[in-house]
Amino acid sequence: MKQIVIYTGISLSWADARTLLDADYRPPVKRSDINIRPGKEKPDIIGIIDGVFFDRAAVGHREIISALRAGVTVVGGSSMGALRASELDSYGMIGVGRIYEWYRDGVIESDDEVAVTFHPETLQPLSVPLVNIRATLEYELDRDTIDPSQRDVLLKIARSMYYPDRSYHAVVKKGVEAGVVSVSVQDELIDFFVNNEVDLKRDDALLVIEKIRQLL
Repeated sequence: MKQIVIYTGISLSWADARTLLDADYRPPVKRSDINIRPGKEKPDIIGIIDGVFFDRAAVGHREIISALRAGVTVVGGSSMGALRASELDSYGMIGVGRIYEWYRDGVIESDDEVAVTFHPETLQPLSVPLVNIRATLEYELDRDTIDPSQRDVLLKIARSMYYPDRSYHAVVKKGVEAGVVSVSVQDELIDFFVNNEVDLKRDDALLVIEKIRQLL
């Protein structure tokens, strides 16, 4: 039986992931977690979904490359996995999902596009990732809930915010201050965003699980 290690918990809970695939689920990956040594047992497949970013050392490129050279299949998407896959797909790392494609194609570049704050014990996200805000604004634009100028300004506002402060409530409030959202519709617009959020990180995390299932 193949040994599968998957780093997640923020974009996709372990409980939900386990209903789809039996694997060794671990907290968001950090520096030196992927430590493949000669003569030591190694996993057959590593899935990278979530990882730590700014406050702690992120997983290094070299350790992923070392795993690939040791014959480990590494699949990434959704968050840190999408970022690293866009940087290391030429070395053989497999990237999946829309966020990976955005990084790969240069649509987005900054780490903070996928960064969130989260509860240290439950791993519950406490802020909204910028990639989700992007996708949700596009969805609401297609539904004519907002117009192109509102989409552009609200996205600019979200990009300018420090990642732990991002929420639909905060973005819309700043939209009111900027004059692109009417006070009379602000609560309705917040409800639209919250109740119809395009959770792109979760969608792409599910694609990582599906890709690993296909590899098996």
